[in-house]
Amino acid sequence: MASRYLQNEVKQLNDGRVVYKSKLYPKIPKSDQDIYIITQDGDRLDTIAYQFYEDSSLWWLVASANNVHDAPFALDAGTELRIPMNYIEIVNNFNK
Repeated sequence: MASRYLQNEVKQLNDGRVVYKSKLYPKIPKSDQDIYIITQDGDRLDTIAYQFYEDSSLWWLVASANNVHDAPFALDAGTELRIPMNYIEIVNNFNK
């Protein structure tokens, strides 16, 4: 499982809590390998990531590819999403 927190830096707050620093996701260029889908009732980024990548933690990749920054729990039915299929390359470059 590729965690989006894998190489995030942490910092300690004044009250002693340890939190992850923000990390900017990469811009994901379009590719001929990309798949486009239309969402249905109840679709979520994590379930879509699992459907295509067998890894729900890669929800951020689908979000980044589609400029989804503050998605609700479920996506609106009828939304077109681009699913990058070169996800292994994207994740490897992101974790460098």
